[in-house]
Amino acid sequence: MKFVADAMLGRLAKWMRFLGYDVLYFKDIEDSQLVRIARSEGRILLTRDRGIPLRFRIKCILIQSEELQTQLQQILKEFPLNAESILKRCMECNSLLEKVDKTEVDGLVPEFVRIHRDEFYLCPGCSKVYWEGTHTQNMMESLNEMGIKLY
Repeated sequence: MKFVADAMLGRLAKWMRFLGYDVLYFKDIEDSQLVRIARSEGRILLTRDRGIPLRFRIKCILIQSEELQTQLQQILKEFPLNAESILKRCMECNSLLEKVDKTEVDGLVPEFVRIHRDEFYLCPGCSKVYWEGTHTQNMMESLNEMGIKLY
């Protein structure tokens, strides 16, 4: 399933990407452009704007809450998580991550990380490097504290 999130849902979009969902997000975009993208790419529009479903004929999900936990729970209820998809997308640009050899991240990650980690992923879209470290653990713990069980 592919999504596009409106400007009010940036945090949700990042967390959904972390969970492996294909989510486009644009910080500044007109509603009509957002709808055009959703239609042309067969995406479901995620919005908090109650006017969009009234103004446009588009498949959309009206996100009910302002709270991230409730937003994620709403998405997960309608679109169950595939646990194998977690950590497969760039949280910044939504590209699928590519596993790379440790030698390819020389100079791109802190030396301590390069020495102590063996698996690295590179975003072909924005060149951001990912690895499973404390940030990943913290996000997983946050999800657990929200009552969202991943495994």
